[in-house]
Amino acid sequence: MRVFVTGATGFVGSAVVRELLDAGHDVLGLARSDAKAAALAATGAEVRRGTLTDLDGLRAAAAEADAVVHTAYVHDDFADIAAAAATDRTAIAAFGDALEGSGKALVVTAATGPVAPGRLATEEDAADPAFPRSASEDAALALTARGVRASVLRLPHSVHGEGDRHGFVPALIRLAREKGVSGYPGDGSGRWAAVHRFDAARVYRLAVEAAPEGARLHAVGDEGVPLKVIAEVIGRQLGVPVQPVSDVEGHFGWLAHFTGPDAPASSVLTQKRLGWVPERPGLVADLEAGHYFTD
Repeated sequence: MRVFVTGATGFVGSAVVRELLDAGHDVLGLARSDAKAAALAATGAEVRRGTLTDLDGLRAAAAEADAVVHTAYVHDDFADIAAAAATDRTAIAAFGDALEGSGKALVVTAATGPVAPGRLATEEDAADPAFPRSASEDAALALTARGVRASVLRLPHSVHGEGDRHGFVPALIRLAREKGVSGYPGDGSGRWAAVHRFDAARVYRLAVEAAPEGARLHAVGDEGVPLKVIAEVIGRQLGVPVQPVSDVEGHFGWLAHFTGPDAPASSVLTQKRLGWVPERPGLVADLEAGHYFTD
């Protein structure tokens, strides 16, 4: 199968490319720069230069492929969440134009965090309409009515593993270094779901191969790791105090949006549906391995 992958050189996307190639699929990956294009070509994938705003290019690449995996997203430190969500929806619409009536797979990335704050989120939960990115889920799933085998793959707050430099956990580590304390909000009982990036990559590959149209999938290994536990590991690794934080926004900045709500999530239905079982280390074990603290 020939699979077009956006975000193909990113932390998650590069793992997806490797998983697809190892499974015998051909990959056409989207790359924004010469350096990223060279890195992608070195994996054995074919390169398509462009960005998420190059809609004609997205349509052309999707039309050439047997399936599309959409992992790219314009984050920019969450400076303009609404604009990023709008760009995502426009890209999904372009994929829909190219894949309409084909029955081909489209796997769109979403997030478990805002689905059901305060309780265990499952694949049966619809996205919270108050969250800007929920419209991306709706846009993707609506394509099933146009003959696209569209599915949504939700990632948890922490997608971890060696090479993670821009995720939420590295941001917590940078904060602890800068402030000299590893903090957690409240009593630290708020939880983050987590998954190793190579386990997540397998879910993407299985979704391309077998996910039914309209499926919501959760790539979740740890259902919920308390933020106090994460802070304790960071504090121990850095040799700084661990303590609760009362001024959450003042301490965490933009991360406060993600450290506040309790956000556990389940992948039981995904495991049953796709025959997937997480095999890589959990978040705490990955942190204890030390590679997050080598820089």
